[in-house]
This record gives sequence, C-alpha cells and structure tokens, in this order.
Amino acid sequence: MSNPVLTLHVTTVLLSISGFIFRGILHLRDSDLLNRKWLKISPHVNDTLLIISAIILVQQAGLNVLTTPWLQAKIVGLILYIALGMTAFRFAKTKKVRLLAWIGAIIVFSYIVAVAVSKNPLVWLNIL
Repeated sequence: MSNPVLTLHVTTVLLSISGFIFRGILHLRDSDLLNRKWLKISPHVNDTLLIISAIILVQQAGLNVLTTPWLQAKIVGLILYIALGMTAFRFAKTKKVRLLAWIGAIIVFSYIVAVAVSKNPLVWLNIL
C-alpha cells in the first residue's frame, strides 16, 4: 500500500474490529474493565480516523456515492453495523440479545470488508 491514507484506513479498520470483538467479550463477561476511560474513548477516536480516511479515499478516487453501488452498500452496512453494535453494547436487555447483536455486527462488518475488497455489493451471492 503506497497510499498513506489507505494504510491509515486499513489500520483503523483492523483496530476497529479488534476492539469491537474485545469489548464484546468484556460485555458478555460483565467485566469491570469496561469502566476504563481509555476503553470508552479509544473506539471513538479510531472510528473518527476511519471515517475521515474513508472520505478522503472516496475523494481521491473521484467516486460519487450516489452512483457507486458498492459504496452505497458499504454505507448501508455501516449504519446496520452501528445499530447492531449499539444494541449489543447499550440497548440489549439480556445476554442472549447482546450476543446475537454482537455476532450480527461482526457478520455485517465482514460483509463491509468483502464489498470493499471486491467492489461488488452482491459479493456474498457470488460465494454461495
């Protein structure tokens, strides 16, 4: 990767999913580590860098969100990922719902990555 913005983006993607999985495990265990300030702040800092780098990459590539189906799919996936993450970490009343939302978010995240790599919003249909 010779593009430093792409390197930043991929790095923040990896940090984002790693942190999400780690925090999910902590939530499922009702760990006191979740009260650590750095664990509450770092995901927001990382995800801000991720989104900024994504916007820069879209501009560098001269893409139009309104006419690029794979980019639209990533954005819809991102919104679903955020909703499932919020359900898993804030709104779920039971551990079962928390677990299902957490797993669902990880699946959606993997879809977003697959679309990014393939540039195909129907990437999973090609696998099946």
